[in-house]
Amino acid sequence: MPTVPDPAPPPDAIAPATDVATERASGPATDPARADIASRDDIVLLLEDFYTAAFADDLLGHVFLDVARMDLEAHLPRLADFWEVALLRRGSYRGNALQPHQTLHAQFPLTAAHFTRWTQLWANTVGARFTGPVARRAVVQAERVAAAMRKRLEIPDDGQQPWAPGPEGRTQLPLSARR
Repeated sequence: MPTVPDPAPPPDAIAPATDVATERASGPATDPARADIASRDDIVLLLEDFYTAAFADDLLGHVFLDVARMDLEAHLPRLADFWEVALLRRGSYRGNALQPHQTLHAQFPLTAAHFTRWTQLWANTVGARFTGPVARRAVVQAERVAAAMRKRLEIPDDGQQPWAPGPEGRTQLPLSARR
C-alpha cells in the first residue's frame, strides 16, 4: 500500500521565520520522498494542507473562520486558479485578489503579524510536502503577495505609521529603512 505524506505540521511545530529565510536562500535539501509542485492537483494538496494549518492557528484561525467565514470548499477552486497561474504559468485566474482582503481589512484590521504568520505557515507547508524550484517559487511568490497586500492595505511592517501617500494619493513604499 503506498504511503501518504503527512499533512502540514501542527502550528506549534512551525519553525521560526529565520529558518524559512535560510532555507529559501540556499534551497531545501534534496529529499527523494518529496517532489516539486508540478500540477494543479499538487496545488490543491498544498492548499488543503495550508488551510488545515491556518484554520487551527491561534492568530489566523479566527480571521479565516470567524471574521471572513471562509468556505474552503467553495473558495478552493479560485485559490487553485490563482496559484496555478502564479506557479505553473498556466490556468485561468482573472480575479482581483486584493478586493476580498480590502473588505476583510475594513471589518477586522489586519496587521503585519497576520501576514508574517501567513507566510510562515505557507513556507512550512510547502516545505513539508514539496521540494524544488517551483516549491521555492511558491514561497517567494507568497512573500511578494503578502508584501503587496500590506502595501495596498497600508499596513506598516514596523508598528509605525503607514507609508505616506505618494502622487495622486497612491501609497508608496519607503525607499530606505526607517531609523
